[in-house]
Amino acid sequence: MSTPILATKLYIPPTRPKVVQRPGLIEQLNGGLALGRKLTLVSAPAGFGKTTLVSAWVASCGQPVAWLSLDEGDNDPACFLTYLVVALQALAPHIGAGALAVLQPPQPPSIESLLTALLNEIVTVSDNFILVLDDYHVIDSPPVDQALVFLLEHLPPQMHLVIATREDPSLPLARLRARNHLTELRVADLRFTPSEAAEFLNQVMGLNLTAEDVAALETRTEGWIAGLQLAAISMQGHHDATSFIKSFTGSHHFVLDYLIEEVLHQQPESVQTFLLHTSILDRMCGPLCDAVVLDPAVSGQETLEYLERANLFIVPLDNERRWYRYHHLFGDLLRKRLEQSLASPPLSSPPTGGTEGGSVAVLHVRASEWYEDHGLEIEAFHHAVTANDVERTERLAEGKGMPLHFRGAVAPVLNWLASLPKTVLDANPALWTTYASVLLVSGQQTAAEQKLQSAEAALKGGDSGDKTRDTIGRIAAIRATLALNRYQMETSIAQSQRALEYLHPDNLSFRTFTIWKLGYAYQFQGDRAAARRAYTEANSISQASGNMITTIAATIGLGTLQESENQLHLAVQTYQRVLQLFGDQPLPVANHAHLGLARIYYEWNDIDAAQQHAQQSVQLARQSENADAFVRCEVFLACLKLARGDVAGASAMLAETEQSVRQHNFAQRIPEVAAAQVLVLLRQGDVAAAARLAQTHDLPISQTRVCLAQGDTAKALALLLSLRQQMEAKGWQDERLHAMVLEVVALRAHGEKDQAAQRLGDALALAEPGGFIRLFVDEGEPMRLMISDLRLLIEKQPRGQQHKLLGYVDKLLAAFAQPEGMPPSKTSDLKSELVEPLSQRELDVLRLIAEGLSNHEIGARLFL
Repeated sequence: MSTPILATKLYIPPTRPKVVQRPGLIEQLNGGLALGRKLTLVSAPAGFGKTTLVSAWVASCGQPVAWLSLDEGDNDPACFLTYLVVALQALAPHIGAGALAVLQPPQPPSIESLLTALLNEIVTVSDNFILVLDDYHVIDSPPVDQALVFLLEHLPPQMHLVIATREDPSLPLARLRARNHLTELRVADLRFTPSEAAEFLNQVMGLNLTAEDVAALETRTEGWIAGLQLAAISMQGHHDATSFIKSFTGSHHFVLDYLIEEVLHQQPESVQTFLLHTSILDRMCGPLCDAVVLDPAVSGQETLEYLERANLFIVPLDNERRWYRYHHLFGDLLRKRLEQSLASPPLSSPPTGGTEGGSVAVLHVRASEWYEDHGLEIEAFHHAVTANDVERTERLAEGKGMPLHFRGAVAPVLNWLASLPKTVLDANPALWTTYASVLLVSGQQTAAEQKLQSAEAALKGGDSGDKTRDTIGRIAAIRATLALNRYQMETSIAQSQRALEYLHPDNLSFRTFTIWKLGYAYQFQGDRAAARRAYTEANSISQASGNMITTIAATIGLGTLQESENQLHLAVQTYQRVLQLFGDQPLPVANHAHLGLARIYYEWNDIDAAQQHAQQSVQLARQSENADAFVRCEVFLACLKLARGDVAGASAMLAETEQSVRQHNFAQRIPEVAAAQVLVLLRQGDVAAAARLAQTHDLPISQTRVCLAQGDTAKALALLLSLRQQMEAKGWQDERLHAMVLEVVALRAHGEKDQAAQRLGDALALAEPGGFIRLFVDEGEPMRLMISDLRLLIEKQPRGQQHKLLGYVDKLLAAFAQPEGMPPSKTSDLKSELVEPLSQRELDVLRLIAEGLSNHEIGARLFL
């Protein structure tokens, strides 16, 4: 379920027909652009014309412009990044395509990973362009500041960033100045000069003031544009402008308070009420104002248009004049007046009509209802929080099919829950579970368990209705996730089954994610059939309910199962579908799909493609909340080094990986590292060390390879027979095939050539549909000789079923002819007694086969 986008945040504020031209400031802005500086900072208090200046400049600078007007909701990093992507898409639609649907997973992606992808795509944009971030002062979020620092540090040369703000942002401004990367406009630059004040007052505002009056007013307001505008509006009702100006005293803050009173008092009572009641809105449109004011005699759209014509500090946000906002300072003061004029008692049932007897909370509830009706649930949530309507806020936080904290609103939901008193939480134990779920998403596992215990304590002595049962189910579902994160699979399965027993059938978000967790736990335990059933069910329900996160997780699970069933072509399609859901964005959870593709391309002998996907996988895994996800990626990369002959590089990489695994106590990953280290040790000839490692971690395949290296083929065959029987009993096709291939090598080394040939035929028949290549090639010269012998046998037999394997066999033999400089495969350096040397006559036969001669021609050539 995607988060609705407020398009009005992306509109460039249109320039007004009458505006004071400021060529000096425009020249400074153009100068910074011409010098290739990264950042333009326009920083000044409210009312100094920052937005007006920047919008006028970008309209005339001749470069494409992306505009983002920020609000408090953008303190959530996911929301900020979402709007950043959408703003850039206005210039280049391909940038960030597909990322928005999965930008807010249960565990939000790394900010740097998304920005890295965006920057890589921005580099492909041919034209220079400008990105404007307006009202940056509303941002009070270190992660967002850090994202902006990262963006500035890696800004492509064709991109220029503009920030308009009331206060300096938390950026390395001193460093940017020192490197000549910063253009700054501040209060001293923005305040009107006497000549600009005269032009504004007399031409723009339509007054007829003397030079002395203009100078006096400019001095009183210190060139403050908002003060001048408010004064001009107030003077439109006064005949003696000179006396009015002389009455001004004190700083501009006190002047503004006085002017607001003058402006409000000059408006009809209905307009005053409209101004006060709609001041709770960050953005306004006619229907929304109608819903908040609830006065049939007042048209929201007509009033907005009147306010714009009257220059009453209202700013149009689109070209159609549908959405508006108040000047920020004007809105702040209106809200203060509203609090003074309307008491704010505890929320009661909202009145059915009119405004008398209303409260600020009632107004926020009306706004929340309108936003919810129009699908803007996060905005509806914010107004419900402000109204202190706990029941409504809880329902909105739950979302329709997916909780809000799964859709980028982690910080707002967490802040709201933290603000609630314990008595409120105890009265509604489901809130405790929501609290735990949000904490879990934000990585605070210990705190999440504490909230679950509080929920259980609050449930004691309560009724046993549907809501109580559902709350019990939620507790179990969250504990299943906690257990899964700790690799406690039995506990996770038990808690998941308990959750599904208690969760309400309509609680699809919890049910689908719980079913996926069951699949993951079953797969980890080796029950692949149960895992497939769970993944399929989770995928079906999540797609129907729009739960993109679970859809992706279940699809990845199905891909791994297809790999394990040797359905490599199908698995590739599945992994590619996952990347399509991401829009090919490098989000951390995509590492699983990239690693799956790397394994398959390696098996198909496309080493370059395997290397590329493996590199992408390890980069993403390093950014993942799942801290041990990188281990499999690095083990695979080490094996690639080994396949390329870089034994020392593989050994060093595995040593670093092992150190990291032990340092972080990732005990469940140690056997994977050890299995790869056994291969390296065998390549290095250190059979004794390889034997100790294989025995310590109980690795049957590794133990078999050690036995072959030691020449103990009988023990190797015994191990393989037991392993193959176990895999056949479990129905594990991938492990069964691996055991069969190694058994072929062991049988030949043991002198059982006929059995080896038979086992090879069986293995080839099993491997051919998936297109396995490296599985055979990596076994080196012993396998090449046996495949060559088998080909000769097939050629001699009457045409039948086995002849269908000839194309596959030829493809394998071609793969054994490694390019120049390609190293020997991982078992080709085993003791020479494992390979029966070819006679000269056999070498002659193979040479003639390579020349393309038929059996009859070979016989004639060799006088057979």
